[in-house]
Amino acid sequence: MVKQAERKVVAQNKKARHDYLIEDTFEAGLVLQGTEVKSLRAGRASLVDGFGEVHHGEAFLHGVHIPVYTEGTWTNHEPRRVRKMLLNRHEIDKIESRVNERGLTIVPLSLYFKDGRAKVEIALAKGKKTYDKRRALAERQANREAQQAMGRRLKGVE
Repeated sequence: MVKQAERKVVAQNKKARHDYLIEDTFEAGLVLQGTEVKSLRAGRASLVDGFGEVHHGEAFLHGVHIPVYTEGTWTNHEPRRVRKMLLNRHEIDKIESRVNERGLTIVPLSLYFKDGRAKVEIALAKGKKTYDKRRALAERQANREAQQAMGRRLKGVE
């Protein structure tokens, strides 16, 4: 049987890239229940309030909302339960040391399926100040305007 090579993205946390300065990213597996997987395959999830935590040498994901599977029965899951992330020991140790030493936050960036398995992309991030957010927004706007002007110039429209 041939495995799927592409990533099927279920949810993205676009606000995280705006609110945080991303320093490093990791890919982690998730321990899920059956109805959670079915709900994810239907394309329903929210990472907005999610964050990660390392506790007793294990990584956990808090605040991620995977809605109840509509076709499920009494075996349905809790929508905002704590889920265990699957990482290598050296990755967990690296994340834990950087969170404790430098005060970084573990933020989920995207939730997707890769080779039929649910994965989450997490990032070690530092919170941005409001003036940093404004500066990044102004920079993006200036770049967009410059690209538009160059496109108009190439087309011969002034």
